[in-house]
Amino acid sequence: MNLEEKFRELEQKNQQAELAGGAKRIEQQHKAGKMTARERLEFLLDEGSFVEIGKFVTHRCADFGMDEQKIPGDGVVTGYGTVSGRTVYVYSQDFTVFGGSLSATQAAKICKILDLAIKNGAPVIGINDSGGARIQEGVESLGGYAEIFYRNTMASGVVPQITAILGPSAGGAVYSPALTDFIFMVKQSSYMFLTGPDVIKTVTHEEVTKEDLGGAVTHSSKSGVCHFANDDEKSTLLLIRELLSYLPSNNVDDVPVVPTDDPPLRREPRLRNLVPENPKAPYDIKELIEAIVDNGHFLEVQKDFAQNLVVGYARLNGRSIGIVANQPKVLAGCLDINASMKAARFVRFCDAFNIPIVTLVDVPGFLPGTDQEYAGIIRHGAKLLYAYSEATVPKITLIVRKAYGGAYCVMASKQLRADVNFAYPTAEVAVMGADGAVSIIFRNQLKDASDPTAERVKLVDEYQTKFANPYRAAELGYVDEIIYPEETREKLIRSLEMLKNKRDKLPTKKHGNIPL
Repeated sequence: MNLEEKFRELEQKNQQAELAGGAKRIEQQHKAGKMTARERLEFLLDEGSFVEIGKFVTHRCADFGMDEQKIPGDGVVTGYGTVSGRTVYVYSQDFTVFGGSLSATQAAKICKILDLAIKNGAPVIGINDSGGARIQEGVESLGGYAEIFYRNTMASGVVPQITAILGPSAGGAVYSPALTDFIFMVKQSSYMFLTGPDVIKTVTHEEVTKEDLGGAVTHSSKSGVCHFANDDEKSTLLLIRELLSYLPSNNVDDVPVVPTDDPPLRREPRLRNLVPENPKAPYDIKELIEAIVDNGHFLEVQKDFAQNLVVGYARLNGRSIGIVANQPKVLAGCLDINASMKAARFVRFCDAFNIPIVTLVDVPGFLPGTDQEYAGIIRHGAKLLYAYSEATVPKITLIVRKAYGGAYCVMASKQLRADVNFAYPTAEVAVMGADGAVSIIFRNQLKDASDPTAERVKLVDEYQTKFANPYRAAELGYVDEIIYPEETREKLIRSLEMLKNKRDKLPTKKHGNIPL
């Protein structure tokens, strides 16, 4: 074989690998409204930046005639490239090759990418589109999953891990996404479940569709498994690029800083009237967030799940921050099980990757009820308490209105080592609301009063005057400064600048025992 023939051989093998499962299966993928594995990577990454690894790898299975069915790449495209000039490692399962099913060889390719990401400190983006374990390989395939799970765990807190579910993901396949930091799904074409509708019908006699059981809407609004649900693949991949712009590449890098034309000393007069005079009236905390962050841009995470609490990313003076905020529009901003878990996970991610946390507090307490108590609100609420206590990144807290009872403690109070605690003049820091407090403190006095209703009104008014304000907390040093709402942006930016070199340590230990 002469030199030109060798080059032609390479060209033919490249073409064979890039054709994957063949033109017919590629057409079927397109008809289903889905891109191919390679098209997804081309769209996600900077143009011309993708470098493939393991293009010619094939499986080693000889059973069930598999030795006669070998396709280069074996159902997953792996490699690295850049997003906005920053290196990322990627893998994209190819549904046109054996339904994207996981073989021992495919698992080895994915593990190689995860190993490289950990060694080189760059994010990992996995695109899942797979029918699950390759049945012909039996336990080898299952072992491959376990190898991936182990590396997901080792990479956790070291590099950001992002998963896009752009097709089915069932059985053991769902655990790798669950171990990553963010899961993206597409409505009507992404599915995640441990056991499918047919198995459920056989075992429990329940009838449920794939969409209701494990679709993007279900996981983004009910289970909380999915962080972002989009209408199509392209918007999903673009949103991954946007999310990456807020995140450092690894756990020792600083957060990205993006130049901004939004003045750091900008004031927002409209915030002066955001909080209603009626302490029971709702308002939208997102109005406050969008008013103070750079150019009003806020990337909300898990926006359809536990809507009584808002989390997401923004920038202040160009620097990335994480925001946790009670939402008075939903359940009066109460903390419940789902909100506690949502916030705890978010806080722990921010802390792992050096992202400062700004907490906006308007919380009347934990949601009461037997459902919450029986489901373990004590344990789940403690997760958020644990997360804030453990976090060593800059932590700034602003009490906007209510900060009652144990929920005051949990929401990044000074006692949980918050660095700077602000309050608006509208803040109410107390054990509980005035009505409840009066009912307990003045129980006997109200019984003996000639006009209990009038007496209650008087006592509630006195209690509110004395305690429904931030000044007692400020006298004790629990609040560092009471600020005018319109100067919020300036105060937060100055505080973040002051804290940018913060160094804090935890006691020496293998790891804590968070109340899981």
